Amino acid sequence: MAAAGSNGGGRRSAVVAPLLLVALQLAGAASAAGLPLVINTWAFRKAAETAWGVLQQGGSELDAVERGCGQCEIEQCDGSVGYGGSPDESGETTLDAMIMDGNTMEVGAVADLRRVKNAIGVARKVIEYTKHTLLVGESASLFAVKMGFPYEDLTTQNSLSAYSKWLNQSCQPNYWKNVVPDSSKSCGPYKRPEKMTYKEEEETTSQRSFHNHDTIGMVVIGARGAVASGTSTNGAIHKIPGRVGDSPLAGAGSYADSTAGGAAATGDGDIMMRFLPSYQAVEYMRMGTDPTVACQKVISRIQKYVPRFFGAVICANTTGSYGAACNKLPGFTQFHFMVSSPSLNQPTEQVVDCI
Repeated sequence: MAAAGSNGGGRRSAVVAPLLLVALQLAGAASAAGLPLVINTWAFRKAAETAWGVLQQGGSELDAVERGCGQCEIEQCDGSVGYGGSPDESGETTLDAMIMDGNTMEVGAVADLRRVKNAIGVARKVIEYTKHTLLVGESASLFAVKMGFPYEDLTTQNSLSAYSKWLNQSCQPNYWKNVVPDSSKSCGPYKRPEKMTYKEEEETTSQRSFHNHDTIGMVVIGARGAVASGTSTNGAIHKIPGRVGDSPLAGAGSYADSTAGGAAATGDGDIMMRFLPSYQAVEYMRMGTDPTVACQKVISRIQKYVPRFFGAVICANTTGSYGAACNKLPGFTQFHFMVSSPSLNQPTEQVVDCI
């Protein structure tokens, strides 16, 4: 009897094993059906089309991120990416960008880049030709020239007009506090008061305009699950010269890890960078959290400290699942983003309700 039972078990195993193999293959096919994937912040359609086209032509995930974000730099997407937008207090436009390789965890980034238009291109050269991660200011511009990028004027008639209008409005709004003269009423120059009296600020909605979408953030996942991410922006309009936001910082502006997924953030960088939202979202996905839920958890965490911040996050895991979340404010109740995948006929604008 024992021998007969043993043979019956062997026959059942012989049948189950192929069925299990088929099931695993089907599961793998279902996962792969969502790849490759391109997801980017805001309704920047041409950027999505460009990145998707790179993948279709056999380009790498990093190529797709660089070209996709670079397209927004060329188009000056919403005036908040690339040259000719967001002049600082002195009227100058400066650029921030980063790109990250989720296979090697290498990052290249530039901040406060001057007189060079292709910030995401310079950021990639930081990966390819240096052992550094982030270059800033005038030195970043000198590096760019060594890499073959031309010096170009980032000022346009639009940025000059925006700067002039701001000056005529007594430099309102601005980013100073606790200085003399009163920064809410004049253009300065400001200095520290002789006697410091800390004035507690009333909580106000982030100064970033909901219509001045301040960053393109992009995540690209290749057919085999390799992840890359990147950002590009000209930063906060009327910022104090030298200010750097979240966009060029790994884990804040974006994050990529080919063992888990990728994420990118957009919004008030001065607030969002304190919480490393892109890194946190990827870690949630690593633990098996659905991408939409991962994005929501990141937004909820920031809400606990700054309920009225302006911001949104996109998330995607290595199976091609994706999601997004945003913080609900008066005038900002939905967040638009772009998605490209094999299941869509073309790069498609999607919308999520804010929480």
